[in-house]
Amino acid sequence: MSEYATVTAADTVRLERLLPGPIERVWGYLTEPEKRAKWFAGGPMELRAGGRVEFKFRHADLSAEKTPPDRFKKYNEGHSFHSRVVACDPPRLLTFTWGDEAGKHGEVTFELTPRGKDVHLVLTHRRLPDRKEMLGVAGGWHAHVGILEDVLAGREPRGFWSTHAKLAKEYEKRLAEPDA
Repeated sequence: MSEYATVTAADTVRLERLLPGPIERVWGYLTEPEKRAKWFAGGPMELRAGGRVEFKFRHADLSAEKTPPDRFKKYNEGHSFHSRVVACDPPRLLTFTWGDEAGKHGEVTFELTPRGKDVHLVLTHRRLPDRKEMLGVAGGWHAHVGILEDVLAGREPRGFWSTHAKLAKEYEKRLAEPDA
């Protein structure tokens, strides 16, 4: 299992982690708004296919780092968008749409599998329109899941913005542009 997200198709990235369990606890951090807000984004989620999701992002609340880089300052007070649940099989599978553009939704899937006391998480983000979006998504999920790891392990969450900036540079190298 690589520490970094990998490209599994021209429009898809995949990230894997082994998280402290049990599976029901990890599922709660994916689906319960108050818990999800500690590592990613709060907001209600109807846990059924077709159910509405509202992601309410407050990155300043994820770690001790409160000031985003200049390019993200417009989101400093938070932002949100709506999605739809595509598939839900508690506590093992959750898929939802990603993005606001009419008819142009990506798709995110979380798969959870018990591994003793731990839980194997596979996060797959599909239908990414271009390399720029792929780089942002890979670094963003990596930073968010890192905070989830910290929260589940009872550690002070790593700095979101510094981690995100470091990962943006790393993914720029790792996910090199294909040869022309």
